[in-house]
Amino acid sequence: MIDRFCRRMLISGHRIQASLTHKFNDRLDRMPRAKSNTDSKTANLPPSRQRLSMTAENYLLSIYRLNEEGTAVTLTLLAEHLKTLPEGEGLGTSLPTVGGMVRRLQREGMLNLDSKKQLLLTRKGTRNAESIVRRHRLAERMVVDMFDVELHRAHIEAHLLEHAISPYLEERIMKKLGLPTTSPFGYPIPGTDFKQKTGAFRLDEAEAGQHLEIDKIPVDDEVLLEHLVRNNVTPGSAIRISEINTSTGVISFECMNDNVVVGYQVGQSIWVRQRDDELSQ
Repeated sequence: MIDRFCRRMLISGHRIQASLTHKFNDRLDRMPRAKSNTDSKTANLPPSRQRLSMTAENYLLSIYRLNEEGTAVTLTLLAEHLKTLPEGEGLGTSLPTVGGMVRRLQREGMLNLDSKKQLLLTRKGTRNAESIVRRHRLAERMVVDMFDVELHRAHIEAHLLEHAISPYLEERIMKKLGLPTTSPFGYPIPGTDFKQKTGAFRLDEAEAGQHLEIDKIPVDDEVLLEHLVRNNVTPGSAIRISEINTSTGVISFECMNDNVVVGYQVGQSIWVRQRDDELSQ
């Protein structure tokens, strides 16, 4: 019992330390900083050697993920998305705080703002965003495949690990896991040999009677993830659409002989595609 108590205290201590570190970094990121010789030297380093603050990495990760979903990113939308990140990240999500960090990323050449006030990743921003997304999704894959972490916890645990993975450790994890190309949620790991299968679309766009395969599932909602996993609705699972009820906003489908019901809003966050055996017919 004492050993269990000590272990809990150690885990709690690590998380408190991580939270304090993130809050310090957030304040530091908003402070003006004079240029130095070190800045000019690190500016030309590749992303594998040039590491940003944890706050900056979380902003780039969020913008990348929103772009991946085909969403135009505004300051307000970014602030809302940052609220879905685990509390342990210690991010400020008020519009003034988010605006200050966005301006800093603009000065560092990571972001541009277009005429519609939409945030656009520059080439440099995209490279750095891909670096943190790669580490995050690799961490998700690691905790699920190596440590049997439940899928609804994988995203949270990955946030605790992503900033600490060095390029050396990243390479070792990749080899240990057999060079994975996707996260457990079905999203591609940047920098791998991932090849996107054509024809993916959102579940709410499906038609009754279609035989489909789950392509990607949402990562941020723990309760929803538990529901999906409990019903075996995970990437690669075969489903058949039973009913699309536009009047009630409900989608029903069969998965492994069980009937699963989700709302249209949930259906917008689940990606599906035609099954290979259906395409060959």
